[in-house]
Amino acid sequence: MRMSIPILFAAMMIAATVGGEETLRSQMKTHCFRCHGQGKVHGKVNLAEAFATETRGLVSDLDLIEKMIEALAGGEMPPEEEKQPTEKQRKAWVTQLKDLLRTELRTRTGITRVPIRRMNRFEYNNAVKDLFQLARDPFALPERTVRDIGGYFKPATGKVPGTVVVGNRAMGKSQFIGLGNTLPGVAAFPKDNRAEHGFDNRGDHLTMSPVLMESFFALSQSIVNSPEFPLHSGLWKPIFVAPDGMPAERLAAEGKRRLKVFLRRAFRRDVTEEIAGRYHRHFLQHLKAGKTFAHSMKAAVSAAMVSPRFLYIYSGSVQNDNPKTRNDFELASRLSFFLWKTIPDEKLLNLASQGRLRDPNVLSEQADRMMNDRRLKNFCDSFPLQWLQLDQLVGAVPDVGRHRDYYFGGANGKIYLVGMHMMIEPLLLFETVLIENQPIEKLIDPDFTYQSALLKDWYHKTGKGRVEVIDIKFRRVPITDRRWGGVITNAAVMTMTSSPVRTKPSTRGAWLATAIFNDPPQPPPADVPEIEGDDQKLGQEGLTLRDVLKQHISNPECAACHTKIDPLGFALENYDPVGRWRDTYRGGLAIDNRGKLFNRHEFADIGGFKAAILAENDRFARAFASHLLSFALGRKLDVGDRPSLDNIVTNAMTDDSRFRTMIREVVLSSAFTNTNGRGHFVAAEKQR
Repeated sequence: MRMSIPILFAAMMIAATVGGEETLRSQMKTHCFRCHGQGKVHGKVNLAEAFATETRGLVSDLDLIEKMIEALAGGEMPPEEEKQPTEKQRKAWVTQLKDLLRTELRTRTGITRVPIRRMNRFEYNNAVKDLFQLARDPFALPERTVRDIGGYFKPATGKVPGTVVVGNRAMGKSQFIGLGNTLPGVAAFPKDNRAEHGFDNRGDHLTMSPVLMESFFALSQSIVNSPEFPLHSGLWKPIFVAPDGMPAERLAAEGKRRLKVFLRRAFRRDVTEEIAGRYHRHFLQHLKAGKTFAHSMKAAVSAAMVSPRFLYIYSGSVQNDNPKTRNDFELASRLSFFLWKTIPDEKLLNLASQGRLRDPNVLSEQADRMMNDRRLKNFCDSFPLQWLQLDQLVGAVPDVGRHRDYYFGGANGKIYLVGMHMMIEPLLLFETVLIENQPIEKLIDPDFTYQSALLKDWYHKTGKGRVEVIDIKFRRVPITDRRWGGVITNAAVMTMTSSPVRTKPSTRGAWLATAIFNDPPQPPPADVPEIEGDDQKLGQEGLTLRDVLKQHISNPECAACHTKIDPLGFALENYDPVGRWRDTYRGGLAIDNRGKLFNRHEFADIGGFKAAILAENDRFARAFASHLLSFALGRKLDVGDRPSLDNIVTNAMTDDSRFRTMIREVVLSSAFTNTNGRGHFVAAEKQR
């Protein structure tokens, strides 16, 4: 019951502003006093004493109000075993809390801090590739999980072909050895730390130290000095090669002209004479020392690649008084790194230079243009993999004795994993829903999926699965059985949330709470023992996993999280540790996947579970929008983002929550275009 009682108390205090003190006291006695005020004080919360607290004192903790709204709206409290308020009461409390929060946000500024952040390795790779017009990646990048071999990714067509040919870089690295898709001699990218419950572009995780700066300098030099750089760079002749027959005395001016062109693109803004002069002097220093034009230009260019103006994505200064719209160049970078994960193109830079990009109509047009560009593939290679945490599949090791067919041999004698096929299925669904601008609910309960022959055999045990490693054909197939398809019920998620020998309902439930509802549980204590035995051994003892976990959550310290996540995980219990359907455990006991979602929607099977999620489509839409907005901002969301988030979801749902509409609403939101909390509220008040 962690958080539930104090939240409920606070909600009732707000209700008292309308219903009166005696009404509030009556409500508290009915719902809370049995455990928090009548001889017992659970959780160190005494509501009898707290009753005297002034109602307006609640606004000193806006985060608490935020949690109250989520807990009340989600039906998470009062606890299920306690007497429940009516639905009318619950909605009234939520409305009161939202009104209070909006009133406070009107009067506060500087709530949201938008930090500058450094590019991560994926963005750096893309930026360097586009900056120098390289025909290959500077360094190996397994983050590009779904390798488009057949050229299926054409977002401007608004349609994904019925058959696509792909490869999996993350789980089939050996297939690319010797293919020559990177520059030789390039130094390794300095390692970035992964953000917990977040994305790899989180600003508070992408720091810079003197040692790291030296590593970036070595990296930039190794790129421009790679022996194959001249062969694969479209800028080699325009930037690095001296014009034929140009007199030596004119080379200095020519170098400055070229550097200004390069620096504008590298720094994503118009470059002043002072800044250009710094790099020009560096160029001249090498040229006067007898170095070639190309060598001197490389020296200046590699130095520019270590500048904060290149490495950092600026987000504008935070104002403490009036909201300030971001500088257009900063907005161009934010937009480009959100949708393309790379530097802005000339179109964006020119609009920014003209001061036109901040115009909502222009910004909307550019968002649409960028969503029709093939560079949108970078977004699809980054966001969904992290949102769904699919990289966890790489470390999954199903027991060889029980799941020998998970491991198969290739023609080269290597051992491959069925996981390399599994991972592609939900990612192709994500790309299709985006390209075809379908409602985001299709991510949960689609009427189609993409499967390879191997995956089709895996799910349905046809015995006709063909092993493909490099050029893998995935075909679009209709779904008539709700057991299959979607980002929830696929073999990738089931396998990565299982142990080698059994399923892990708590892990699956935590994944659902985090990815689907954006409500991650607290990390488990380090000393929690693993459940001993698999489902066969437990069955011999007359126990199911549900029985064992019920015993586990008898501990009040464990119950707070497990009562929340375990029912979610049990909804998926019919899927075995490698994602295949089963009706009974190995020990012969029947599987019970019944449950209730948000203490509101009962379900008896996986179809009912999906229907329950769709019945709360606004909750899923809000969670998904939260993930998108956090990814777009490069930071964790806070209470100051609530008005923007409200607006994004409201406007997107008027268009059936279509994927592209939601992305456009994120781009147009005040959280994306302004710098502080007051700006968020002012813009969010204006419905487009």
